[in-house]
Amino acid sequence: MTDVSGESRSLPASRRLPDLHSLELLVAIAETGSIGRAAARLAVTQPAASARIRTLERRLRLQLLERSTRGSRLTPAGLVVTDWARAVLAQAQELAEGLAALQAQQQDHLRVAASLTLAEHLLPGWLVTLRQVEPGVHVGLRVTNSYQVIEALRHGEVDLGFIEGPFVPQDLRSLAVGRDRLAVVTAPFHPWTRRRAPLGGAELADTPLLLREAGSGTRETLEHALRPWNGPSVPVLELGATSPLRSAAAQGAAPAVLSYLAVRDDLAAGRLVEVPVAEELELTRVLRAVWRADAELPASARQLLRLTRAAAAAPLAEGDVP
Repeated sequence: MTDVSGESRSLPASRRLPDLHSLELLVAIAETGSIGRAAARLAVTQPAASARIRTLERRLRLQLLERSTRGSRLTPAGLVVTDWARAVLAQAQELAEGLAALQAQQQDHLRVAASLTLAEHLLPGWLVTLRQVEPGVHVGLRVTNSYQVIEALRHGEVDLGFIEGPFVPQDLRSLAVGRDRLAVVTAPFHPWTRRRAPLGGAELADTPLLLREAGSGTRETLEHALRPWNGPSVPVLELGATSPLRSAAAQGAAPAVLSYLAVRDDLAAGRLVEVPVAEELELTRVLRAVWRADAELPASARQLLRLTRAAAAAPLAEGDVP
């Protein structure tokens, strides 16, 4: 003799459990006291609702309703199944809402990487404006140096990058979003603050300095400017952060070459002094947004580019707008 219940228990749960529509109908019958009223609530016909309940009873091998001319009443087994059904439907609703939230987050999640100067001094304002224009956009920001921004783009880890180096690889598209310059700064008591002539390229190239790390846009800009004099010299200290370099310069450790955006408050407060440089030293640079040439930008990234362009009022080359 075949053990029917044993065979049933061996089946996957998806084949043993009723569908959610049937459970919704059962709960509606319990709440309205009538198959007809339950059918109206769920926008199905009464014959279709009756057929669905009969199918549910056959599948569960349980009588769930006692039917009469006065309506339908749950059997004791029906009451138990209905309580279980409410719990299952509540879990299903939670699952549906969670999935919707994940989908929305994935669709509106903008992945951005930015070099340190941009991330500290310009991006916060741009992202606040983006949040006002597109309140549903969630931005994940990675702060690193320009080289790592480019690598993150190439590996598909971010959608949009912001760099401050002098070069843009050919596999990336770019948009000018602002301008900056490097400033040679020292402590107020450093001998360079008393010089009468601007600092030339040869002297700057021969002087051990406080510098950002290799791969940063600041370091690349300086290396490019000092290439005619085979500089820069071996640094006194090189770090991946600006704040300790500013502090070391203010304490007289050595001159530093840093973004003007990063040191302007120190200059205004007198903690640092900027040393004028000769015209032969080209220390200005263009700040750029970059993205992969072979990838389509998300709508939120295009919106951010419009905002940065408007804020910076940077001139554009033909074809710059994504």
